Amino acid sequence: MPLKRCLAGLSDPSKSMADLRLSDLSDLSPTEVELFQKVWGEVETERRRQVMDRLIALAKGNAKLNFDRIFFACLSDSEATVRAKAIEGLWECEDCALIATLIEMLATDKAEIVRIVASSALGRFALLAELNKVHPRHITKMWNSLLKVINDEKEKVEVKCRAIEAIAPLNLPQVKEVIYRAYQSKNSKIKASALRAMGLNCDPMWLELLLKELDNLDLKMRLEAVKACGELGKEEAVPHLLKLTHESSLQTQLAAVMALGQIGGGEARYALYQCLRHPDKRVRLVAEEAWGAIL
Repeated sequence: MPLKRCLAGLSDPSKSMADLRLSDLSDLSPTEVELFQKVWGEVETERRRQVMDRLIALAKGNAKLNFDRIFFACLSDSEATVRAKAIEGLWECEDCALIATLIEMLATDKAEIVRIVASSALGRFALLAELNKVHPRHITKMWNSLLKVINDEKEKVEVKCRAIEAIAPLNLPQVKEVIYRAYQSKNSKIKASALRAMGLNCDPMWLELLLKELDNLDLKMRLEAVKACGELGKEEAVPHLLKLTHESSLQTQLAAVMALGQIGGGEARYALYQCLRHPDKRVRLVAEEAWGAIL
């Protein structure tokens, strides 16, 4: 039986990842998941990490493979990295049952990496909420959970940053207050996340602040502002972004070209046309790709 052979190989350290047919773990039944869990508890920690990495790669490379039940089972793994990878593995899962688990992990998991990934995953459900794919009761719970993290003075900065970004898509008036408060922070990481959140929030009210930040001497801040302008999609940003395609930082040049591609429209197309003659080949290649995508 393919599954039994696969499970036997999992706990056999002499078997390499290449020897395991991990695709046999796709679409397991509840009974088969129980068999997996019995074997999984005996697998060495580093091997569990490797298996999770491989399953994520397989799922991204083949849409027919579905390891969601495996990933759900691994959300309670004893190893933090495995739990974090399990959340990552559920990147396409739209099952709202996952929301409660993510909220619980964000609130109680002792591992920073798990709380970071849980915050980001809740951000994906916040986006789904704006597409009316999430019940309002879940929205309230997500809001309360993420806001608690943002306001917790003892929470790690990286977790706070992901929570600020996660909360941004929610169509609630309080969200803008959170973003603006983060923008005023003296912590550069939190301020950078605020700029990213402005783009995710998709409200034109942020454009004036973002255009101001395009002149920020701090490269990271400038890059975040460029990307956020692309997310907002307002043509008013086009001349400012075109100017940045000739600044000294290649990162900023490339980001500005990609943002122009996101904005689209007549002005952005003309700006990209000019970038097709840019002196740097790398910028020209990105401009060609963006130009082709909006024709």
